[in-house]
Amino acid sequence: MTIQKRIGLYPGTFDPITLGHLDIIKRCAGLVDHLIIGVSANPSKDPMFTLAERMDMICREMDPITDNNFTTIDVMPFESLLMHFAEKVGASMIFRGLRAASDFEFEFQMTAMNDQLNPDIETVFLMADPSLQAISSRLVKEIAIYDGEINKFVTGRTRNDVLEKLKKK
Repeated sequence: MTIQKRIGLYPGTFDPITLGHLDIIKRCAGLVDHLIIGVSANPSKDPMFTLAERMDMICREMDPITDNNFTTIDVMPFESLLMHFAEKVGASMIFRGLRAASDFEFEFQMTAMNDQLNPDIETVFLMADPSLQAISSRLVKEIAIYDGEINKFVTGRTRNDVLEKLKKK
């Protein structure tokens, strides 16, 4: 009898990766044998960072998580329908983080549509840590653009990446 690995997928744009994302990633890693962080190449979101830059940021931030966890983690780009990517990587579950009620409506619709596409892949919702619920990549960028301090929302290295991108170092 072979034991099937539990493969989870945590998709997002991660532009930039925040402490909220990292909290969800740590918690996802405790629930599966292998976690894939799917980095969306969705150009309609008009990201500040290129796909390669976002992937590098995420990979760099995984060191403390993989050092303290038995789960293997891969960071992979995708530019397809989420469900097609989940099938391609063999995921049995898709993780989604919820911050507030406003997230729920969108996620509820997406889950229903994904279930129509493939009912064998579960969507698992993780509530954001209360201290991190207000954080979003969009707000982090906006705060940085207007010279606000973002060190409460991202790691020091990611803060430097944002400021460098904005030429505010």
